[in-house]
Amino acid sequence: MTEYETQPRWIVHLPTTLTSLDGARVLAEALRDSLGHVAVIDFGETTLSEEDQQFLRTRVWCDHRLPGGSRCGQRVDHPPPCSPGRI
Repeated sequence: MTEYETQPRWIVHLPTTLTSLDGARVLAEALRDSLGHVAVIDFGETTLSEEDQQFLRTRVWCDHRLPGGSRCGQRVDHPPPCSPGRI
């Protein structure tokens, strides 16, 4: 096992002043587009939640594993089929 597999991972919670789920999704996409080169950020696992209901999370991207090890990069509610993309 590698250190990555045995050590706990940390989550960064980033509160915003956004008041809609769509706005939060747009921000998540903008963060992915601008910080996608940072290898320690796993954008495929991005979730959103209301401020007072952080235990109820909404996934942003499908993130389904595809043959060859890539992941689906489309939004979570996309029509089939899955396709690789930028996460």
